[in-house]
Amino acid sequence: MDHFTYRDGRLHCEQVALDDLADRVGTPAYVYSKQTFTDHYRAIVDAFSALDPIVCYSIKSCGNLHIVKLLASMGSGMDVVSGGELYRARQAGADMSKVVYAGVGKTDAEITEAIEAEIGWFNIESEAEFENIARLAEQLGKPAHGALRINPDVADPRTHAKTTTGSKETKFGVDIARARRFFETYGRNPHCRLDAIHLHIGSPIYSPEPYVDATARALELIDELRAGGHVIDTIDIGGGYAADYESGKSPAYQEYADALVPLLRGKDLRVIIEPGRTIAGNAGVMVTQVQYVKESTSAAKRFVIVDAGMHNLVRPAMYDAFHFIWPTRVAPEHTPPHRAAEMPLPGLETSDIVGPICETGDTLAKARDLPPVQRGDRLCVFTAGAYGMVMASNYNAFPRPVEVLVDGERATVIRRRETYDDLVLTERDAHPV
Repeated sequence: MDHFTYRDGRLHCEQVALDDLADRVGTPAYVYSKQTFTDHYRAIVDAFSALDPIVCYSIKSCGNLHIVKLLASMGSGMDVVSGGELYRARQAGADMSKVVYAGVGKTDAEITEAIEAEIGWFNIESEAEFENIARLAEQLGKPAHGALRINPDVADPRTHAKTTTGSKETKFGVDIARARRFFETYGRNPHCRLDAIHLHIGSPIYSPEPYVDATARALELIDELRAGGHVIDTIDIGGGYAADYESGKSPAYQEYADALVPLLRGKDLRVIIEPGRTIAGNAGVMVTQVQYVKESTSAAKRFVIVDAGMHNLVRPAMYDAFHFIWPTRVAPEHTPPHRAAEMPLPGLETSDIVGPICETGDTLAKARDLPPVQRGDRLCVFTAGAYGMVMASNYNAFPRPVEVLVDGERATVIRRRETYDDLVLTERDAHPV
């Protein structure tokens, strides 16, 4: 469900050939498909339409201002986790009443900015945080709304340990027993109105069942709290919905909706969902160029060394994440029938695809079968739209790559490639403090 396709052996983003684009903007380059963003957003809105949900796009997944502005123009709310993301949402013209603010370490300055912006909800992570938000709201004379984040301790959602967040003991939120006490203590605070429940169990999650389990537990808690006199009018069921890193692996949006809508319909609750990866993942790729091919006879290894690495896309190094990687230009017999770890095509060569960083872990893929490639060829790293550029760094003093948005036949640079001067720009003006 994206607009990256091979035509006559050349990979296109919508109507633009990626080799031609790379000739103009260089590599590494992040390239996004506007149509894929809009298709994915509309599809998830349509799937959950029976609930008329507030869809809050997760800016942390892909936060380029032009992308955020595009989704805001379609009516999307925003899920933010920092003052910087709130700033991006405001610069993009997002509706502040449809902003949810998560994160365990919100500073006084960030909370103040969010209250003054009149955001929809703070996702509350702890008692200490609630007390601080209520204190600042009282000082400002503006009420805040809070959604208590609960950890429903569902069965293993089968995601990476570093992205599992819904178990009983994490730095996020509180368990259900503690949530009951939380409302007993804070549920009637006039300065931060605790009128919502929030949950988020991890990412990416390839099955509706963990969501069903978590939502059912949250609804039981809401019924109990309402019986105790608390006004709960909103449930935020979070995000984490999967993207297709391999063709057909993730459920359709309708599968998630078919499982969740019957649970939530008729509960007299405003419903919020927080998709990020599932909208942005397959809407972006990273194009990189082969610098060298290195044969290692002693270890029978073959290395394809490219100009992108863990400083551009950290997911393979950090999470052992799979990204389908394939040349941007191929012979007819090597046109991929789908995207998967194993490809049923002749004449492929097993290679490690590695980057230029001085770390052994700087690997984009290990033991991957590829068509023959040589210096100067370009590879495409698919499903790089989410947690790609947003996690890029300047490690080893590499400038961060260019970002390009393609709309039909038109390609627009939406973030220029950094220069060496950019690397030292904030270091030039030293001054005493």
